[in-house]
Amino acid sequence: MKFIRFKQGEFIKSALITVNNDFVEIGNIDYITFFTSLKTNQYSAETFIQKNNLTRQTNVDIDSLQLIVPIEAEEVWASGVTYLQSKEARNYEATEGRLDSETFYDKVYDAVRPEIFLKSTKRRTVGPDDEVYIRKDSNWQIPEPELALIIGEGEEIIGYTLGNDMSCRDIEGENPLYLPQAKVWKKSCAIGPAILMPEAIEDPYSIELNCKIYRNGIEQFSGKASVNQLKRKLDELVHYLVKENDIVPGTILMTGTCIVPPNSFTLQVGDEIYISSAHIGTLKNKVSQNH
Repeated sequence: MKFIRFKQGEFIKSALITVNNDFVEIGNIDYITFFTSLKTNQYSAETFIQKNNLTRQTNVDIDSLQLIVPIEAEEVWASGVTYLQSKEARNYEATEGRLDSETFYDKVYDAVRPEIFLKSTKRRTVGPDDEVYIRKDSNWQIPEPELALIIGEGEEIIGYTLGNDMSCRDIEGENPLYLPQAKVWKKSCAIGPAILMPEAIEDPYSIELNCKIYRNGIEQFSGKASVNQLKRKLDELVHYLVKENDIVPGTILMTGTCIVPPNSFTLQVGDEIYISSAHIGTLKNKVSQNH
């Protein structure tokens, strides 16, 4: 079962997409309120549909809907160096391609404590089919496709979605203290297109991610990875995010990337980024720049 939000004229609506791709409108309700209601009543989403005699529509073209960000998170956090390929990419940046010494990224990859940092806020985060921005002061920028977790009360993971952690490889490589500038700016984070509910996935590590980048209609990059390549456990990352922190239900945690374009690649205005998962859908964003 998946949860989506979409615009219909002037109205914002929410809906469920069943395992059979039935479309079920549930009114204008946010995901946290909906999930909390299910938990309080000890309902599954399917039971909720049945108890409320909701209409199942079988002929709705989901791709034709004006989807919006499925949850308006006050904060989006991110995890770094959680995949081997990510560590190797960070080392390439830090050593200017020499790869001739151990770096702090090697230490972070093997450390007990993971790297956790604030990635975005609600007004910096966009949804499917929105524009993401590249910085004007960077010459080496890429998307980072990631599985994103929706956090509920305490350390509970209450949903899964896709995230695009836009990154400036040259700024981070110049100095690790520049990480906030390499990661956080206007429209530097995309989330969507749907939230996969926990009841719909027995093993989240089986989720596979794909990324394609097009320029003038021509594919520039294609990559894929599986969450089972993640070095750390998902609940471990959540544990360190919540530890001594002030995290409210609906906070998002991105879990790191294992899909990195070639070192010679950088995004350009007009590029189109497709991040997809068979379980969740496709997060599509066009690249633009702040004016």
